[in-house]
Amino acid sequence: MTLATDFRNDGIESAPPRAKGDYSHYRIVPARYPARTVGTVFSLILIAATLHSVLGNPRWGWDVFAEWFFAEPVLVGLGRTLLLTLLGAVFGFTLGTLIALARVSRSPLLVAVAWTFIWIFRSIPLIVLLLILNNLGYLYETITVGVPYTGINFITWNTTQVITPFAAAVLGLTLNQAAFASEIVRGGILSVDQGQLEAAAALGLPRSRQASRIVLPQAMRSILPTAFNDIIGLAKGTSQVYILALPELFYTIQIIYRRNLEVIPLLMVATVWYLIILTALSIVQHHVERHFSRGALRNPPPSVFTGLYRFLRPQAPASAAIAAPAQEEDVPAPLPAAPTPSAPIRIHGGEVTIHGVSKRFGQLQVLDDVTLTIPAGSVTAILGQSGSGKSTLLRSINHLERVDDGFIAIDGELIGYRQDRDTLYELKEKDILRRRVEVGMVFQNFNLFPHLTALENIVEAPITVRGLSRDKAQAEALELLARVGLADKARAYPRQLSGGQQQRVAIARALALKPKVLLFDEPTSALDPELVNEVLDVIKELARSGTTLIIVTHEIGFAREVADTIVFMEGGRILETGTPEKVFNRPDHPRTAAFLAKVL
Repeated sequence: MTLATDFRNDGIESAPPRAKGDYSHYRIVPARYPARTVGTVFSLILIAATLHSVLGNPRWGWDVFAEWFFAEPVLVGLGRTLLLTLLGAVFGFTLGTLIALARVSRSPLLVAVAWTFIWIFRSIPLIVLLLILNNLGYLYETITVGVPYTGINFITWNTTQVITPFAAAVLGLTLNQAAFASEIVRGGILSVDQGQLEAAAALGLPRSRQASRIVLPQAMRSILPTAFNDIIGLAKGTSQVYILALPELFYTIQIIYRRNLEVIPLLMVATVWYLIILTALSIVQHHVERHFSRGALRNPPPSVFTGLYRFLRPQAPASAAIAAPAQEEDVPAPLPAAPTPSAPIRIHGGEVTIHGVSKRFGQLQVLDDVTLTIPAGSVTAILGQSGSGKSTLLRSINHLERVDDGFIAIDGELIGYRQDRDTLYELKEKDILRRRVEVGMVFQNFNLFPHLTALENIVEAPITVRGLSRDKAQAEALELLARVGLADKARAYPRQLSGGQQQRVAIARALALKPKVLLFDEPTSALDPELVNEVLDVIKELARSGTTLIIVTHEIGFAREVADTIVFMEGGRILETGTPEKVFNRPDHPRTAAFLAKVL
């Protein structure tokens, strides 16, 4: 008799057989880390000993601490400290941002002035600067507003009446803070990838908009940690205004303990208030950093306030939740349904005329007397080995690269120049941006703005450059996203998209301005092989839209299928131009034949 028979005979059913690899009936015992346990116990003992030492020692004078913590003189000094910190931070970072922009400007004079300001006010100790400003009346008895060197004066003040101790403190903190803040901001600006500036310029965004909407929001991720560290230092540094006999928190505490001789309890009053100030600043820092980190993480954690809201809100019935989903801090308002594409995109293409274009980088001749005419509505593929000048020629068409000689025109209108008879005058940047709108560009590395959603990436230029209303721009953007197969990704950030999806958003962004010419700089080279076809399919549809397409590519099969004209470049020159059938099957130039023999 078997064991199973014995059990069955006892009236107990045997357990059903389990599938091989089914571990659901096992109990899981978490791994134990004795060192962590020891560390935790030691930390608790250390915390308990510290608290007992501080709270149990009567010499700390906690009764005196309690008496003075909310005393009126202390609160008045605290308020002055907070006001000085606020004014110093706001004025200092405002002035510092302007100085940082001057440091990265193209004006040598502005760069020199900004560098000199930073050099001077980073060198002077704050306490010395405060004393100089407080004694400014000795150097200049009056402050006058008028026309310099003419004797024409509009208004005059006595210096000592204007530069009070409080004004000297604010001015000194501002100048000192601005010198350090400017370098913090400049470091953030330099951390933004150059491709972001090129993408913004290619969309025709004005330089002020590039700075405020594209560069600074991305730079904030690098600026904020150091900036808040500097503001925290400023909050503590306000104690140095005691030299002006200005009763801020620390100076007030000094006055009190000199009278009652309770030094330690009064110092603890100041210490705890500084801890409270810095804790509040740290909380603000966390949420400001979280705001500017949009798009940096694929799945950002909810904020503390969102989690608290979810915990406190009453639970709605499931049916009500489906009918009307709650709007939370991190959940944007729903978008209207994306329209279904009904007809192919139709855009009037432009004729591109390239005449005698040359370009050098130092001693390297990148383009050498390039001449080419690309008919309106055609598709031109530019081939050649790396370093042959393909991308430089492409970037010269929309004037991202300024050529040394020759000119490029779209439908007879020069990009980057104004013609006056036989002379070409280079346009100012704002005029170049305005003309560049006619030439869209899709970059090799996408260059989407990472802090903006797919929808925001697309609507930014039409609203700013074309002057469309936000509703109209969003409607057109949603239709473009639907055409490239991404209607459900409008709220996604670039980091949450695959490479192929990012490139399709980049194509939609370029199309949003309805350009006459669309440039593709190796649009598939940064993609995994399985993602290439989804981008090429979108480009094939565009080839039937009437837009003039110029594509730098290594995809020979794609170029053969979609292009009207093949251009082969070598050493900055065009060696051969012709139809795909002619160039691929019967090339005239031996270098073209040698290149194709290696890639076909």
